[in-house]
Amino acid sequence: MSTIGFSPSVNKLPQSVKVVLWSYQLDQIEVEKHKKIIIFQVLNFGSEEAIRWLFNQYGFAEIEKIADSIPLYQWNKKSLSFWKIVLFINPKDRIV
Repeated sequence: MSTIGFSPSVNKLPQSVKVVLWSYQLDQIEVEKHKKIIIFQVLNFGSEEAIRWLFNQYGFAEIEKIADSIPLYQWNKKSLSFWKIVLFINPKDRIV
């Protein structure tokens, strides 16, 4: 039985990931449908535990692809400096 407006995918999000999605309605977040939001928030604000989950969930190539598509102005400067080295990304100053 399913409740209207409830997504079972949110149950797959560990608490370490949920805390970086503070501005989103967690009952509406779906792991696959909202992966760009999840990846972006975890790369910018996530703990080591959240980052481990992220790479296990989506894999390096998918994270690298999405991270490279995030406009430069949306990144936290320290996070971007780190992820540019780890993921070999070079985000551009573009509007999505």
